[in-house]
Amino acid sequence: MEGERTEGDELIADYVDCLMSLDTNARPVHSDGLILGAAVGAGTEADAMRDFPSAEGDPNEPMLGMTFESDEAAKAFYNEYARRLGFPFRVGRSRRSKGTEEVVVMKRFVCSREGMYKKKQTSPEDATRKRERMSMREGCNAMMEVVREVDHWVVSKLEKAHNHDLGTCSAKVGYLRARGLLGGGSDKATATIVGPDEMAFLRQNVLGEGGDAQGLLDYLKKMQANDPAFCHAIQVDKNGCVVNVFWADARAKAAYRHFGDAVTFDTTYKKNKYMMPFVTFSGVNHHLQPVIFGCALLMEETEFSFIWLFETWLAAMGGKAPCSLVTDQNRAMKAAIGKVFSNSCHRFCKWNILSRTKQKLTHPYSEHPTLRDELESCVLETETISTFETTWMSIIDRYDLRKNSWLQAIYNIRQKWVPLYLMDTFFAETSPTWKLETMNDFYKKYFNTKTTLEVFLNQFDLSLASRYEDEAKADMDAYLNKATTKTASLIEKQAASTYTKAVFSKFQEEFTESLGFIIQKTKDGCISEYSITKDEDPSDTFYVTYNASNKMANCSCKHFEFSGILCRHILGVYIIVDPRTLPTQYFMKRWTMKARDDDALLEDNNNSTHDEDASQSTTSRYNALCADAIRCAEKGAGSEAVYKAAKDILQKAYEEIIAYERNPGRGSQRDAININEVVTVDDAINDQSMPDSGRKVTNLLGQFLDSTWSPV
Repeated sequence: MEGERTEGDELIADYVDCLMSLDTNARPVHSDGLILGAAVGAGTEADAMRDFPSAEGDPNEPMLGMTFESDEAAKAFYNEYARRLGFPFRVGRSRRSKGTEEVVVMKRFVCSREGMYKKKQTSPEDATRKRERMSMREGCNAMMEVVREVDHWVVSKLEKAHNHDLGTCSAKVGYLRARGLLGGGSDKATATIVGPDEMAFLRQNVLGEGGDAQGLLDYLKKMQANDPAFCHAIQVDKNGCVVNVFWADARAKAAYRHFGDAVTFDTTYKKNKYMMPFVTFSGVNHHLQPVIFGCALLMEETEFSFIWLFETWLAAMGGKAPCSLVTDQNRAMKAAIGKVFSNSCHRFCKWNILSRTKQKLTHPYSEHPTLRDELESCVLETETISTFETTWMSIIDRYDLRKNSWLQAIYNIRQKWVPLYLMDTFFAETSPTWKLETMNDFYKKYFNTKTTLEVFLNQFDLSLASRYEDEAKADMDAYLNKATTKTASLIEKQAASTYTKAVFSKFQEEFTESLGFIIQKTKDGCISEYSITKDEDPSDTFYVTYNASNKMANCSCKHFEFSGILCRHILGVYIIVDPRTLPTQYFMKRWTMKARDDDALLEDNNNSTHDEDASQSTTSRYNALCADAIRCAEKGAGSEAVYKAAKDILQKAYEEIIAYERNPGRGSQRDAININEVVTVDDAINDQSMPDSGRKVTNLLGQFLDSTWSPV
């Protein structure tokens, strides 16, 4: 049965194919008999991209009778052809075979201007509420149709003529307009999107409704003027068309320095085609709040573009790659990640896959109301791999879903997205149900198709400012108000005085749960072993190894390696063997109240390599001093009182620099500030030789920086 498929259907179908193509690259995991049939997604992505048409003639021109190994190979070929000519295309129709497997047997790729726009009948009230949207459809008949034969795909229908003008950058214009980023102007206004100079291109009216290129340029200039450490980069193609725009400010770089071990590359704008193609690199701070490590406007999703974006971002972050990276699934992105982040553990976002599962299983979910909760519980709540696989197979059999291609696909690559298979890598996820706030949440609050790029960026900056303020408030609350413990245990008190409140609550949950386990010693000696089981669920057994010589322990659940917080099983053993305190190695600095305390200012002054690099050029010295100044600014912005104190200290430091510049041979004056001198709060208060302002400054900074300080 042939029929028009929605864009959502095509997205799901393409996503299934993407997942299926990854199966051969996955780590070998026993599948318990759940195996994909040849009917669904044959071959890998590499196979699909490698085999181009075999018909005679120009290999870059589509012709009747051309053969491809797969429909994906045909789509890749037509995509390249469309890009070369300058027109956007889409999958217009597809047909599936009859029978239980419903294999795709035909796909038709059409120009995005195919068909005619049919205006919907609306009431006067709706007409005033909704604006008239521009349509790209002009009745263009250009298309290429491929059909499946025994072991390949053949071009069965072809129309190469278009009824509209083509241009080198029209594909990008269509891409932007499809997402509501171009206004209702004619293509003549956008035909000038060429030129070798990137800034000349930015001045063209190509971004935002009514033209926001100048707004973007002004935004970048403003950020650069206000923030010396702000960096940005613009990628253009050989025709001068903008492909990507990346930027990051000083706070983003500082956040990455402290919390960049686990990163999420957020592309949730793709959930709605009218969203702005705005992506972020993000993570989580020591208060379990979201932090941004950089932003980009992503107008082309090719492997080359992703490589450029990832390399540019990595260079801006100092060249240190994260331990882990979470993304949505995209073939080009996956290939780029393999090349740029070869040593980082790459995982697909479980929430995106579960969200698409909801879309794909609409009918089964409606027939079986409990199915969704059971599947999500299987992914989020099972504690061992064996329990997960047994539970999954039980659900599949209970609801007769073994032939469902989507469930087969995501199960066959489960080691790429189910957290249980990746517990030996740090992802900064403190609980299975924890979810990082995404840009989609921001879009829902602040974005619609009339929002210009300039307004959008200003709203985003305001949102970031609010986040920084929330972090500063949480910092001050953590220093002034101690967390509440539930027991008299010294271990719990130690954690309460070390962690932030948000992280301590997660630790406290693990600590409380540790009291409900049955712990049996299975091996004596310097390195002892324990088995841990739950009273009400003895099926899952965990094993802890304890080394008495260094008081370190390891658990088979790998919760500490994954989250950075000790698991309930190790805590249960510690209560038995050493109930006083935990080794300091188990308190990751990124989760503590001192997470942003940066010793690098002092370390760098004693680092000969740093000194050599800084002495090479004015730019190197400037960048090094900017980094130090930014660290001071981070601390000084915590509250109004500390801000005033920091301003006072920096003013005195500046005066000292000017004095030294005028007379380099002059020794330091007695009353000059020595930023490397360690002065305790008590000494500062009791030292009568210090002026009142000096005691006030030291006292305030001590309050802000010293975790041992407490109000009298």
